[in-house]
Amino acid sequence: MKNATLRQLKVFETVARHLSFSRAAEELHLTQPAVSTQVRQLEHHVGLPLFEQLGKRIYLTPAGTEMLHYSRSIIQQFREAEDAMAQLKGISGGRLNVAVISAGDYFFPRLLAEFMGRNDGVTLNLAVHNREELLHQLGGNLTDLAVMVRPPEAGDTIAESFAPHPYVIVAAPNHPLVGQRKIPLAGLAEEAFVSRERGSDTWNSMQEGFAGRLSNLRIAMEIKSTETIKQAVIANMGIAFLSAHTVGLELQTGKLAVLDIEGFPVMLNWYVVHRKNKRLPPVALAFKHFLMEEGARLIQQITGVEGLIRHPSETPRRASGATGTQPPMYK
Repeated sequence: MKNATLRQLKVFETVARHLSFSRAAEELHLTQPAVSTQVRQLEHHVGLPLFEQLGKRIYLTPAGTEMLHYSRSIIQQFREAEDAMAQLKGISGGRLNVAVISAGDYFFPRLLAEFMGRNDGVTLNLAVHNREELLHQLGGNLTDLAVMVRPPEAGDTIAESFAPHPYVIVAAPNHPLVGQRKIPLAGLAEEAFVSRERGSDTWNSMQEGFAGRLSNLRIAMEIKSTETIKQAVIANMGIAFLSAHTVGLELQTGKLAVLDIEGFPVMLNWYVVHRKNKRLPPVALAFKHFLMEEGARLIQQITGVEGLIRHPSETPRRASGATGTQPPMYK
């Protein structure tokens, strides 16, 4: 065991958490053979197998279960040491550990660039995940801050809303419904929907937006990639329920159009979330303050959705699941 490395322990912990080499490789941004090599090297140091395969699934062996316990303890001690050093560094020279759901791809890097441009010497550790993986990041103390739409309900986290997050229904510009006004939800019953996969944050937002009546819709395709969904809609393969922050460029260039549906856009919120008992380093506290003070304005400026998603006849509707202090809507 004396020759085992922290890297091997981290790779092993990730595989054990997912019980999947491929998902661990995806999270760690490594190839699957590289992950397998790290685990084999750790097994060599331990002298016992840590996983066993039954059929197509892998399971922890008794040695693997014990090793997982100690691996997490060691990894946690290193994180606490990093946090202590970050406290001494302050903002300049600190490391910002932050994770965001995939819809944040479309604006979050520019928010980070703005923050880092104001604070010299900050280094960044950014992770992009779906909601389930983001909750793993929080629960495992793998990130200081998480930015998401639907914060966890558990009482061991603090979630504060900092910007509105509108959802719209988009179609190709030549779709027959484009240009019609105040289309009732019932008028979409025969339309083919291209949607995100079940369990994704967008799917759950869609469920709230349709007040639990998704069974009335014709879901033609479920796709994990928002970019692929947009291309399918542009090709007139269906319509889609998407975050307005993911379609700003397509709306500006006329490749997509927002349908005028009664009660839309559905308004949710962006939240910044952290563990309640987490001692946030100064750089994380500064970034949280930055989001609370300027996040809404900057997201609106970056995505360019203002004026592209509102119709004079519409009153934006908040989904039933919206909670917390509500930031001001776009004017």
